[in-house]
Amino acid sequence: MAVAVKGSITVEGQEITITNPDKPLWPDMGITKRIYLEKLAVLSPYLLRYCRDRLLTVIRYPHGVDGMSFYQKNAPEPLPPFVRTAVHEKITYITLQGLPDLLWLGNLAALEFHPSLHYAGSTLPCEWMIDLDPSREVEPRIMEAASIVGQVLRSLGLLSVPKTSGATGVQIIVPVHPGVTFEELRRIGHFVGRFVTEKHPDLFTLERLKKNRGDRIYFDYLQHYGGKTLAAPYTPRARPQATVSTPLLWEEVERNVSPLDFHLLNIEERLRSIGDLIEQLPPQPVEAIITQLS
Repeated sequence: MAVAVKGSITVEGQEITITNPDKPLWPDMGITKRIYLEKLAVLSPYLLRYCRDRLLTVIRYPHGVDGMSFYQKNAPEPLPPFVRTAVHEKITYITLQGLPDLLWLGNLAALEFHPSLHYAGSTLPCEWMIDLDPSREVEPRIMEAASIVGQVLRSLGLLSVPKTSGATGVQIIVPVHPGVTFEELRRIGHFVGRFVTEKHPDLFTLERLKKNRGDRIYFDYLQHYGGKTLAAPYTPRARPQATVSTPLLWEEVERNVSPLDFHLLNIEERLRSIGDLIEQLPPQPVEAIITQLS
């Protein structure tokens, strides 16, 4: 897809207005809105997989990452006819369906995509996500922490996929069968979190208040809740380096890769070579652990 000039483009039969295609969005990386929309089109088969039919919150940066920003939960008006919505707790959320919706949001300078952890109209999680949240802006131990959690999950018979948040943290994703509840997954999360904090008290904490964490990494199992959001796999992030939330191989975690290694200008090559690591992992037998913890 090429976005050449100001005007409109037709995508999958839908006309989308494009404004200010030469506006810098990530100036340090030379990424204009035109380039961003082209990269969104590349990311769309992967990003949409984890946003489609979920309640979507976006973060918009009308003047690029160096300018002001705002969270948008309520769908803006007027809406194009192809954009679908769902009401949840009196908020009218966008529920992404396809590339036209994604590019329409991209033109509005939506630079980050934060979907709910469940589908619109459902109370059940789509997957299990553990959020490892550093207390420091630069945390050289984040991959060490992810590796420890991955090893504990493996000891429980669960395979998982780590992903960079695209910012400072790491999420660990465990695919699950439909029917498992948020409460059950939080129970396992608390069990694993308590174990790693007892084994590595200088590295992990379960303390919710940031001011009380010191320099420890917060093992956030409570974020896994109906209505909560986390940065979607493959969402861009509004960081100067145009980083992308990227699933990783465990070997990369062991090599202590940097989240800065994965950004809008190189993600296409990575996806072409290794594909979507999350999709490649089948649902894991969390039910057996839930039964043991009951």
